[in-house]
Amino acid sequence: MRRVRAPLRVLALIGFVAVLGACGGADPAPPPLASPPSASPSVTAGTDALGRGPARPTPTATRPAAGCTGALPADNVWRADVTRLPVHPRSAAMVASIGAGAAMHPDFGSGTWEGAPIGIPVTVVPGGQKKVDVSFEYASESDRGPYPIPADAKVEGGPQADGDRHVIAFDKTACKVYELFSAYPQGGGWRAGSGAVFDLRANKLRPSGWTSADASGLSIFAGLVRYEEVAAGRIDHAIRITVPKTRTGFTWPATHSASSATDANLPQLGQRLRLKSSVSTSSMPKQARIVAEAMKRYGVIVADHGSPWFISGAPDSHWDNDALRALKSLTGADFEVVDTSALITSRTSGAVRR
Repeated sequence: MRRVRAPLRVLALIGFVAVLGACGGADPAPPPLASPPSASPSVTAGTDALGRGPARPTPTATRPAAGCTGALPADNVWRADVTRLPVHPRSAAMVASIGAGAAMHPDFGSGTWEGAPIGIPVTVVPGGQKKVDVSFEYASESDRGPYPIPADAKVEGGPQADGDRHVIAFDKTACKVYELFSAYPQGGGWRAGSGAVFDLRANKLRPSGWTSADASGLSIFAGLVRYEEVAAGRIDHAIRITVPKTRTGFTWPATHSASSATDANLPQLGQRLRLKSSVSTSSMPKQARIVAEAMKRYGVIVADHGSPWFISGAPDSHWDNDALRALKSLTGADFEVVDTSALITSRTSGAVRR
């Protein structure tokens, strides 16, 4: 979508165990929202000058929510095993443009940084949570409300943050996530830059050219590292990652572009990378090793602009920040871009070819 930022919680913080602090005070008056979404050249035919396709993509079959743990369907692109996919012909150049020598940063952990939890928080809401109105700056590319987001929903960076201010509400009963970018409480509801609703039982993608609460048009929740996954022993999906700069257009399953750059050596939003199989992870502490193993099998997906190799997760008091710090031993040179074209069944669906 819109912004190039260095995440506020630069991971010198991952070396801290639990930095004491608390958010407090009234919410500040909302500052002007970020610049509007960039025009979005599409990778598909039949779109207009801004890359917009039909008002809605062809829906895919909806699957029952088996307890709704937050997992997408087994055939969803986020859950696709990419260990055998071919390396992209421009992999080396794209990795170099991100930063081959730059270290990975886990942008999540326990404790607080500058008074806010470390990571992108998820607010779990009960079935029947009251839905409230949300006004959008970019309403034409946002899912209309109302949204079941309570007034005290957790905000990325804390109530007084001036960064991306993502808000994610997870309704386990409906098996849906509601995501906002640049979100501020407003009256009895919310004001946001953009917003999207994702049915976790389906493979439906957003319309071509549309953003979401993320620049790529993808779900943020889908790519978060969550402690309950690591506690269970494995992460079974790709992980959200940021890079400093992308080129125009987008790579499936992304639906939105946030760049006018045309350098073919830059990655696009939606680009998939994986940790090379030759990289040893056996000596890493358990929490870091499980994350690294997921990056080998499922990879990472370029979802937004930001500092290089920052992977996203949800804050949790059970994270061992010292263990997560081991991920900083990985550098860009340990990754390779993969060609995902063989997985595509439809440009409007996140379902993968078996």
